[in-house]
Amino acid sequence: MARRTPHPADGGEAASAAPFVPAHASLARLREAAAGCRGCHLWERGTQTVFGVGGRGADVVLVGEQPGDREDREGHPFVGPAGRLLEAALAEAGLDRRRVYLTNAVKHFKWEPRGKRRIHLKPNAAEVSACRPWLEAELEAIRPLAVVCLGATAAQALLGKGFKVTEHRGEVRSTALAPLVMATVHPSSILRARDDEARRAERARFVQDLEVLRRALARAAGGAREGAPPPG
Repeated sequence: MARRTPHPADGGEAASAAPFVPAHASLARLREAAAGCRGCHLWERGTQTVFGVGGRGADVVLVGEQPGDREDREGHPFVGPAGRLLEAALAEAGLDRRRVYLTNAVKHFKWEPRGKRRIHLKPNAAEVSACRPWLEAELEAIRPLAVVCLGATAAQALLGKGFKVTEHRGEVRSTALAPLVMATVHPSSILRARDDEARRAERARFVQDLEVLRRALARAAGGAREGAPPPG
């Protein structure tokens, strides 16, 4: 049964996906329900809902901003150039891609036409807030050991409006979201660097952030083993 939060059309409430989100549901059920989400106006232009991908046993949830043009058309997050960069960086940092769940703070592509092109528009605070129930439900279903916010939109959605990635990137903290929480840049920002040298430097720093995460995961796993009761 869906959570019984009033829909905006029923009484002037702020836009929210909450009425469409099944309570305590599996990822498969959430994905099915999200396909029909009308919690804010972004569904009107998006080709489809782009839900997260990965298994409920994932150790790490990576949260980006929103799907891009290609993601919107294909229905999967991180399938464009930024996604390829992310996949390569995860491998270089020694993180098992099979244990990573990929999603976005906003599940529909926000864009404006420019000739024949669809140009990305940054989602505003109301749109991010409207979509947050989906992200919360994903985290509830997975209960990951670590959450990584990729870029300012994801970081401020989950860590507060005052959070600055430029000041706190690569720092590991514990919050109600997960035992390990980190923010770093979005891979797309690396692609937008001014030249090849800057891109190489930004990519190397991004991999370093992911290596920090890998070491924190290893320490957390070791602590869990040490705290486990003896066998038998």
